[in-house]
Amino acid sequence: MTQPRWLDSGEMAAWNAFLEASHRVGRRVEHQLREQEGLSHPQYEILVWLAEAPDREVRMTELATQLVTSKSGVTYQIGKLEKAGLVRRRSCPGDDRGVFAVLTDRGLEKLRSAAPGHLEAVRSSLIDLLTPEQREALRDGLDAVNRGLGSAD
Repeated sequence: MTQPRWLDSGEMAAWNAFLEASHRVGRRVEHQLREQEGLSHPQYEILVWLAEAPDREVRMTELATQLVTSKSGVTYQIGKLEKAGLVRRRSCPGDDRGVFAVLTDRGLEKLRSAAPGHLEAVRSSLIDLLTPEQREALRDGLDAVNRGLGSAD
């Protein structure tokens, strides 16, 4: 059996810093959205994707891919958004199994109302804490991770 490639102290420090920062930023953003808007972060992301899509609709399977989550996870979140009147579902013409998630007018209003607070949380939790050079390095590093991992999940 091969020995594991243990992390050296610098690699471990980078890993731990990533974990702590991602947890802190994630919690702060999630808290802001829940407290001020009654939305989870995944629900907010769904509203954003739908608002930016042609005709404000996306196939559920495509939405799961874009959000890097499971189909069942998207179905669950869409169900919650649907109950709130922010999203509706519609069948795909010519594909009995395909379903679109569609952003309602009420959902677009909710997104517009939530965006300023969300942006402030993102700024105060990450963007404004970094210099432009640090933001560029972070983006470059995370882009390399995303390219390396691709769609393997």
